[in-house]
Amino acid sequence: MTGQANPNRSLAILFAFVFIDVLGFSLMLPLLPYYAREFGASTTVVGLLLGANALAQLLSAPILGRLSDRHGRKPMLILSLASTAVAFVVLGLAKSLLVLFLSRLLDGILGGSISLAQAYVTDVTDAKSRAKGLGLIGASFGLGFLFGPALGGWLSRGGDYSLPAFVAAGFSLLALLAVIVLLPESLSAERRQELRANPRTGFTLGALRSAMVRPCVGPLLWAQLIFSLAFAGFEATFALFADLRLGLDAQSTGYVLAYVGLLVVLVQGVGIRRLSDRLSDKQMVFGGSALLAATLLGWGISPSLPVLLVVLLPLSLGSGMLRVAVNSALTKSVYPEEVGGALGLSSSLGSLARVASPVVGGFLIGQVSTAAPGVVGAVLMAGLALYAYRRILFVPDLTCPAPEG
Repeated sequence: MTGQANPNRSLAILFAFVFIDVLGFSLMLPLLPYYAREFGASTTVVGLLLGANALAQLLSAPILGRLSDRHGRKPMLILSLASTAVAFVVLGLAKSLLVLFLSRLLDGILGGSISLAQAYVTDVTDAKSRAKGLGLIGASFGLGFLFGPALGGWLSRGGDYSLPAFVAAGFSLLALLAVIVLLPESLSAERRQELRANPRTGFTLGALRSAMVRPCVGPLLWAQLIFSLAFAGFEATFALFADLRLGLDAQSTGYVLAYVGLLVVLVQGVGIRRLSDRLSDKQMVFGGSALLAATLLGWGISPSLPVLLVVLLPLSLGSGMLRVAVNSALTKSVYPEEVGGALGLSSSLGSLARVASPVVGGFLIGQVSTAAPGVVGAVLMAGLALYAYRRILFVPDLTCPAPEG
């Protein structure tokens, strides 16, 4: 552990910070399509609006991660949360579609707070406890998504979408205050000085490209991309699936999503902590991939709501295993001074998937069948399980230096 922060206290503060931050984000996210339609946005434009944030994070997350390696996690967290608060204020004041897009781009460019929180966890945990720490962050993320959409719906009852945006800004400011006042820097001044002098913490496109071909790092990043593509397809098309295949209305779909949020909390907060005592990160990558292959197929062909509710339990477990294990293994496969950049790159690959999957998923469910996104996702995860068996499962947990030349 490289920092001076008390691990247990810092993890508790991070849990609260991520919960508050995600609460504000998830409060507004389901309302954006309705907000955009007030300005005459078409369905295509709404899709572009939802993808704008992910596109901005795709470009910026590795840069923020590298900067946090050089200058510390806390300054970057403060910058990220401040920009998110400003973005929500801009959203609440919006009088045109252009301003809506500007607000989402602003939040995406500097709003990589989750990957920064994961880098902080890496600083204050050792290799043995890292998966548990990252699982705790995932649990707080799920808890925020459990309550956020319901609160957003309640605040927008009168059709006023600016009020939820201002409340979301308030939550971001509260999280910002908690970081400023309560959260110590996880990297000591001496350590930050060492990292600034280390050429591996500089941001270059060459450094990012080299990560993809390292024998211990590249397979994990490919696993993150494939998993993100499959699971983002599930997230992007779930509401359409519930409507077209099961005939659920918006309220019923909201209840199912709340159930999913509860499962995420239980899996990340309890299940992953217990699994990490019995399985290695790379065993969880393989096992989670195989489990997701089966459960995404089960989701796609679910004939009724009761069957869907049963399938969602192992599906949440499989996605939770992958979400935590890939990043935990990644932090153990790079130099300590590269952790922030590696997690930023992992986050960036997830953003790439969130840009592409809504378009592909919408086409599949509209032009092929309601089962198609689940079938395609299952094929992707079956391929990842085979890839993980051959390229990840039996690779030692050793730091892989950058290839020479």
